[in-house]
Amino acid sequence: MYDFPPGLYTDVRVEKVFATVITFDREDLRECNIHEHEAALIRVFDGKRWYYASTTDPARIQEEIDALAALAGPAGAGSSVAGHPVVEKFIVSTGEYLQFTAEKNVASVPKEEKIRLLTSYFPVFQGAPLVKLWRAYYRDRRVEKAFYSSKGSRLVFDTQHTGFAFTFELARKEKKFSQGFEKAGSSFSELQEEKENLEDFLAKCTEFLDHARPVKPGKYTVVLAPEPAGVIAHESFGHKSEADFMMDNEKAMKEWAIGKKVGAEILSIVDDGNRPGTGYVPFDDEGTLAQATYLVKNGILAGRLHSVATAAALGEEPTGNARAISFEYEPIVRMTTTFILPGSKSKEELLGEVKEGILVEKVNHGTGHSTFTLMPTLAYRIKNGRIAGPVSISALT
Repeated sequence: MYDFPPGLYTDVRVEKVFATVITFDREDLRECNIHEHEAALIRVFDGKRWYYASTTDPARIQEEIDALAALAGPAGAGSSVAGHPVVEKFIVSTGEYLQFTAEKNVASVPKEEKIRLLTSYFPVFQGAPLVKLWRAYYRDRRVEKAFYSSKGSRLVFDTQHTGFAFTFELARKEKKFSQGFEKAGSSFSELQEEKENLEDFLAKCTEFLDHARPVKPGKYTVVLAPEPAGVIAHESFGHKSEADFMMDNEKAMKEWAIGKKVGAEILSIVDDGNRPGTGYVPFDDEGTLAQATYLVKNGILAGRLHSVATAAALGEEPTGNARAISFEYEPIVRMTTTFILPGSKSKEELLGEVKEGILVEKVNHGTGHSTFTLMPTLAYRIKNGRIAGPVSISALT
């Protein structure tokens, strides 16, 4: 495929991208764009530093390889980076792993059908007198990647994300409440038949607007629904487990040392790019196969997320978490699908154990690492094991 310079490590990542963006402000179509491009990132490593180039012209890839090799300088007679700790960590991946082809490919769905999907949910808002403002969004993106390396990788795989969202504001006299409804998946077919769920959610928001009371400040037992629990897993555990967070940071290494107890024995958190959904990444942008990595196992810090470089620096193994924003960027350590493993109790059983507490169902956002703060948007008081009515909470730490 390419003529790789001797004595150096080289890899090429080619991306073919298809993306759709549709936006409505109420019934007014404000944006409907389809974008396609093919581009590449080329990297050369000489044992001391990396050299990068990106191009939107695939015909120039070999030219870019040669130019980077010239910057790196010719390898001396018999010299090679083959035994370098970083290069040794690169695995050789080969094969074609395409999941989203033919009718599964969002590019095969006409934009008119995507618009029809979005507008099919408009009557829910048009028939709700308390909804004063609303906007609708549709997004999809399919990326087919090819990865080639001087170690012998010859790999093709794809990822795909699609989804829609509605943001809206409810108002009754002086009371106002803003919220959003989202649905995401890997295929267009997953976005169908959500009208009943949207109607139920809007009814729940209306009830919250009318009946929510300010929470009395204090210390409570808190039960988290999947969404806020996922936010905490992502922000408080996931980011601190990204190994580039540790690089040249002795304090972070000590604070987040493998083997440290960070939670109850029932807590286990995993990152796994093989899981179907919006975090599906079967290979990372260095050609490393995705795997299930325990960040926390039974309350104990058990692992870190790595690129090839961070794995070599810390004497560990790559985990398939080197990810680039696009062809214009080098890959850095980032999460894939990060989640808390399920326990043995149902929602009702969890609530039943709480005499006085709070159930948090949705959040606006969360901030912090060691000390984490959530900004809930939908929350409910728990009293004697039962939901006792909605409460408004500015912040929960």
